[in-house]
Amino acid sequence: MADTPKGPNPLTVAWSIWRAQRVRRPQPAGRGTVDHAELVPVLTTLQTGGVPALKEQRPALQAYRDRMATIDPDTLSSEQALAYWLNLYNAGALDLAAETFARQAVSVLRLPGGFQRTWVTVAGEGLSLDAIEHGKIRRFGDPRIHGALVCGSASCPTLRHEPYDGGNVDAQLDDQMRAFLSGGGAVVDQIDGKLWLSRIFGWYGGDFARPQEMPTWLPPGKKRLVGLLTPWLDPEVAEWAQDTLPRVAFQPYDWSLACTVR
Repeated sequence: MADTPKGPNPLTVAWSIWRAQRVRRPQPAGRGTVDHAELVPVLTTLQTGGVPALKEQRPALQAYRDRMATIDPDTLSSEQALAYWLNLYNAGALDLAAETFARQAVSVLRLPGGFQRTWVTVAGEGLSLDAIEHGKIRRFGDPRIHGALVCGSASCPTLRHEPYDGGNVDAQLDDQMRAFLSGGGAVVDQIDGKLWLSRIFGWYGGDFARPQEMPTWLPPGKKRLVGLLTPWLDPEVAEWAQDTLPRVAFQPYDWSLACTVR
């Protein structure tokens, strides 16, 4: 769409990430579990009706948010807490996409402060979507989360048909990374000998190189990044990249309003 923004201001993004890191670090140390089953109808509706169908799902998304707000995620196990934050963030992103559609905007970026305004209060702490992503989720030190989070835009990963579950989140994240890369996150151009990666890996590639330091700032070299992504690349693509040592480029990011479920 001609009216779709090219992207957020880099300085604004950097400032928001810096602010997000001032929230409390997750310290899950319990054995509690959380049921996220009420997200299933929302995901099913999105899968069949697309973003327009989300408009009627906002009450369900906000009811889910309000229930999550009654839970202290630090009373959960690490796996349950990671699933908790992933689902809470994605629910917020879907609510933002629904609001964008209701306002007849072409991109979530057309809603000023959509990712920076407080969306939920957890354990007495008001949190925006940026705070959840950069201050909570990335601090779990698992770069695979970048294949799991959505932003209501065409170039973001495809959602799973199921919520993340603490008992299965490791396998779900592995599957998400493979699906994201094979579904367009890594595109081979054999004629030019080039591998086109999602710009997400340009922004957050450092998390794959130094997961113990997440959230990171400095990206790795492009060729090293390919090696870091190899565990999730299609075997044919991984073999081609190893044999040909292709040039690596990042795809343009399409911020037009969209969200899909597989």
